[in-house]
Amino acid sequence: MAAMAISSSSATVRIGCKKSAFVTNASSSVRSEFAGLRRMDSMFDMGSSHCLFAQMQRNVQAVGNGCRGVVTMAGTGKFFVGGNWKCNGTKDSISKLVTELNSAKLEDDVDIVVAPPFVYIDQVKSSLTDRIEISAQNAWVGKGGAFTGEISVEQLKDIGCKWVIHGHSERRHVIGEDSQFIGKKSAYALTQGLKVIACIGEKLEEREAGKTFDVCYEQLKAFADNVPSWDDVVIAYEPVWAIGTGKVASPQQAQEVHVAVREWLSKNVSAEVASQTRIIYGGSVNGGNSAELAKQEDIDGFLVGGASLKGPEFASICNSVTAKKVAA
Repeated sequence: MAAMAISSSSATVRIGCKKSAFVTNASSSVRSEFAGLRRMDSMFDMGSSHCLFAQMQRNVQAVGNGCRGVVTMAGTGKFFVGGNWKCNGTKDSISKLVTELNSAKLEDDVDIVVAPPFVYIDQVKSSLTDRIEISAQNAWVGKGGAFTGEISVEQLKDIGCKWVIHGHSERRHVIGEDSQFIGKKSAYALTQGLKVIACIGEKLEEREAGKTFDVCYEQLKAFADNVPSWDDVVIAYEPVWAIGTGKVASPQQAQEVHVAVREWLSKNVSAEVASQTRIIYGGSVNGGNSAELAKQEDIDGFLVGGASLKGPEFASICNSVTAKKVAA
């Protein structure tokens, strides 16, 4: 990984004195947890090219010793919360959920999207407030035809979908989709006018092996190699070990990966894309942890699983944008 650098580019570059993206008190932090790339007890390997701490320290030292914060390039886009309902729901339970969402008080300055199962998209679209947009959970790589079981982008647009989720870990690791195929699906969706929530994230064994950034970069590159433009892409960092497990990356763990993703975009796509692309976090997000996660500079919102099936809790997560505004 190339060292993070302070730049005068169009990306917003800040030294975060108030919100450090790294746990500086090592004596209280050495536990059987992971900092993002390596175990907490090995992250001080200053010779490692993957040691985020070393890079952060160099960046801080470059501008003086008066602040223990880090360099970040926080996104400039609107806060974004997506609800992925996965393979859950019945007509009755979804009707109840839609009623809850319709009656919820939602902050104005947040984009909200929900992704029902395919068979309920039309029901949700016809009954849900226009305040919330509709996403599909997947789409085929090209036009419709003899592809049994698939749903085309054209069909999704026909019933009012505005978004599609691509690259979710369950598609990658349960269904077996590879990164290049996911990138091509996203490219086709974008060319046909669907916006894309592009998911990336590492498995537990990859985090333990210190490969978090390598995995995320490989998945990002497949999107970058294929998508025609990043204007309608939201990146969702979802560590696989945190999805549906109840284990949540700490705000610092999530922030450090979001910083690295933004830096990768700056160096491999453009500083403008790095600044404007929203990078959201997913992985056991709920009403109890969303506010603290939202305070991190590079966390631009959430992709929510189980908690999105509970209207009041999902509304609370959407309204965690207020914590972002207070933190700023």
